[in-house]
Amino acid sequence: MEIIIQIILLLIGFVLLIKGADIFVDGASNIAYHFKISTVVVGLTIVAFGTSAPEAAVSITSALAGNSSLYMGNIIGSNIFNILAVIGICALIANMSVDKILIKRDFPFTLISSLGLLLTACLFREINRLFGLIFLILVIVYVYYTVKQSKNDQSSDDIVEAKLSVAKAILFIVIGLIGVIIGSDLVVNSSSFIASQFGLSDALIGLTIVAIGTSLPELVTSITALKKGKHGMVIGNVLGSCIFNILFITGITSVILPTHIETKMIFDIFIMSLIIILGSIFATTKEEIDRKEGLVLVILFIIYMVYIIIRN
Repeated sequence: MEIIIQIILLLIGFVLLIKGADIFVDGASNIAYHFKISTVVVGLTIVAFGTSAPEAAVSITSALAGNSSLYMGNIIGSNIFNILAVIGICALIANMSVDKILIKRDFPFTLISSLGLLLTACLFREINRLFGLIFLILVIVYVYYTVKQSKNDQSSDDIVEAKLSVAKAILFIVIGLIGVIIGSDLVVNSSSFIASQFGLSDALIGLTIVAIGTSLPELVTSITALKKGKHGMVIGNVLGSCIFNILFITGITSVILPTHIETKMIFDIFIMSLIIILGSIFATTKEEIDRKEGLVLVILFIIYMVYIIIRN
């Protein structure tokens, strides 16, 4: 009976995470639109941060509970899901053009962030407070540079009119964050209990159930943006989320509590880096990601899921 209750609480947690992130994104995006920020930059920053809020909440909650395997698995699994599943599924729906600035700036920075995490993990087997602080500084610099550059490059076609007043947008942000925080607590506690009952490792739960669950906002937001023809926001959302996951979430969590990284997790970080390289190659070749490439990405995601389940 207890396991059924925990599964129900897990589902409730995911609903609160997803809906909370959705409300947060609406509020934050409208704040950005009031300041005439372009859709690509909103995707790379505001939307990416908002859709990564579930990962951040789950990771911080896990760190405070002393469960580094669950939170690191969540970050790596979410990034792999973002590149393979989110971009893959969106590409299957429609060929996606890729903005040149994403190819020149954001794909390389995403890869550098991933390789930085990999190098730190290989050399030290942990992310201590110093590295956590460095990661936070890097993400602040990235956001500042991205917004500053957009002010110089954006055209009027990139601007979206705000649909919410500033006061209402702020209310949305507060309500969304409350939903995300409560949902994350339910997800961490329930998933940890379920893992222990079925003899599954916290790392596996983080790489699969929790990673996919907390990444659903990215998928929903990206599909919605794709239907509106905003391809830049789709890719920008994914890359921005990956960067925030690696630098912001790992950074702030490691500042709170230094993170030990298991040996098998290092291999997963390596796989994540290879996947980012593959996504970059697909985007660069024709400045778009077509349906064939989307199918390849989705198939690779399925293969990876099967692999880590067997590995457990």
